[in-house]
Amino acid sequence: MSTPATQALEHRTTPWLFAAALVTTLPHVEHQPVWLSLLAGIMMLWGGWLWWRNQPLPNRWMLTLSVILASGCVLLEFHTLFGRDAGVALLVLFMSMKLLELKSKRDGMVIITLGYFLLLTHYFYSQSIPTGAWLLASIWLLTASLIRLNGGPGSSFKITLRYAGLITLQALPFMLVLYLLFPRVSGPLWGLPQDAYAGKTGLSNQMSPGSISTLVQSGEIAFRVRFDGDIPPKGKLYWRGPVLEAFDGFNWEPQAGKSSAERIEVLGPLTTYETTMEPQNQRWLLALDAPTQLAPEFALNGRLTATSRDLIVQRQRFRLAASLDYRFNVIESTATLNRNLHLPNGRNPQTISLAKRWRDSSENPPQIIQKALALFSSTDFAYTLQAPLLGQNSIDDFIFQSKRGFCEHYAAAFVVLMRAAGIPARVVTGYQGGELNPLDGFLVVRQSDAHAWTEVWLENRGWIRIDPTAVVSPSRVDSGITSAMATGEPLPALIQIRSEWLRSLRHRWEAANNAWNQYILGYDPKRQRELLSRLGIPDTDWKNLAATLAISCLSVLVAVTVWTLYQRPQRDPASKLWQKALRRLARRKVNCAPWETPLALINRLQTEYPALATPYAHVAAAYLKARYGREPADLNELRKAISQLP
Repeated sequence: MSTPATQALEHRTTPWLFAAALVTTLPHVEHQPVWLSLLAGIMMLWGGWLWWRNQPLPNRWMLTLSVILASGCVLLEFHTLFGRDAGVALLVLFMSMKLLELKSKRDGMVIITLGYFLLLTHYFYSQSIPTGAWLLASIWLLTASLIRLNGGPGSSFKITLRYAGLITLQALPFMLVLYLLFPRVSGPLWGLPQDAYAGKTGLSNQMSPGSISTLVQSGEIAFRVRFDGDIPPKGKLYWRGPVLEAFDGFNWEPQAGKSSAERIEVLGPLTTYETTMEPQNQRWLLALDAPTQLAPEFALNGRLTATSRDLIVQRQRFRLAASLDYRFNVIESTATLNRNLHLPNGRNPQTISLAKRWRDSSENPPQIIQKALALFSSTDFAYTLQAPLLGQNSIDDFIFQSKRGFCEHYAAAFVVLMRAAGIPARVVTGYQGGELNPLDGFLVVRQSDAHAWTEVWLENRGWIRIDPTAVVSPSRVDSGITSAMATGEPLPALIQIRSEWLRSLRHRWEAANNAWNQYILGYDPKRQRELLSRLGIPDTDWKNLAATLAISCLSVLVAVTVWTLYQRPQRDPASKLWQKALRRLARRKVNCAPWETPLALINRLQTEYPALATPYAHVAAAYLKARYGREPADLNELRKAISQLP
């Protein structure tokens, strides 16, 4: 008797296994090195060519050598055989290599099992709607391949897919129960310690000429906001991030050392809202300036930046409040003021000389501020993403030569001018503005909304916001980045859409993604507790969850079983009566083989059991007439013939 290990693989089943391997590995092309994708593709094509030509497969020594070489290449590429990227790379290679030793049914089972496991790895990189749709289709194909491998009902392509689809649909209730009731974990579900958060991009805690203009060329969403009331004007939407005080002549960074405790004087009504942050692998929260109420896990530092104890490595929602009209640290420490007056020695002499002349000729700091803004508002300066490279004296080169730059150029130049004139000043980075999605009411803030502005400290007024970009290009603050940029600027195509129907299509897609994020991916322990409380389970410890999960799964199993039995095809009434006659015949120690037709049975009875042949011949004739006759079935004659059986 053959076992699955020795049972030969049916030739027509192999294409199903190749298709299963392809759909489970193809999305990883986007994340894996090019050489690895090419190697896996070559192995799959080689295996397909051998199957097509019915050629012998490579011997075991060649496959063993291939595994060793491939593992070595992965080790050289990732410097480890563990972790997310290296582990997935090995799985992809092993899947493609397994296709070169498809000989038995067990090899096919390995392909399908590895395929199911590979599907999970796609969530390491993306949990989007397209990923979910692709994985559902892949599960369907894998299940169909499993059915085909085990000789499922029918050999037709459509029949196999239909049967696999039915099995997949029957699993959906269990999936829903497990999704709702399985204990949720805090933190990323699809992460590994070493490299789970690699590749996260966004606002940095450093700024140099060109850094923000590079970030602006991305159309990715940084966070979404839903206000409890009316949305403030765009000119008020400053989302505060890192505050940069240390300047070495080219780069801006946060200044080490303690700052004064924040003292905010609220001068107007509070604006409350909920923000949904995308993963950024940073600790700061992009809060509306000035934040007054934060989530418990956040705290304000002395520079008015909201920071978290932990990195934001997964999508999170927070309830916040802000005051758009405020005064901040009217009384400031001497150390903080001195820190924000420091300039590197020997750098930007022209700029420093200009600021000192302003200081000598002006009576007070507000007049110096107006002179600096008037300088930038002249027609000589241009707001552009395509700023020329700057030299060692970057501020001098910008103000007196190129006069072309983005928000980071103007913010840096303004702060240097203020410090040289004796006015404490610093750079604030974050985002400005946002785009309202009219379908779901969320304000979408993208990486292209990244911005830099400044703060200056004035006596009896504290730190006040000064945005030089608003002087150079007022439309940037009032209308958004798209309206501020001239034609030909390297803005993301996503935000340059002019067509109304394309913009509407984008809004619909982003609203669908937001709903997916909020209600599917955002189903966290807090929401699970809220759901269970509404279901009458206020205490959500593991015992109650386990009991609820078991009862729910059992209920679904019973419901699916009852539905399956109800859907079973009903046996023909004539066939039921014929089976009744056969059971009576079996009591006389005469059995009917499954393949034996009624007429063949009668012929055998005439030879072996003549006494039974005549009464059963009447039954067989009545059965054939009721079952296959042209007239409507008349079961009375068949019942009468059965009642007369000895």
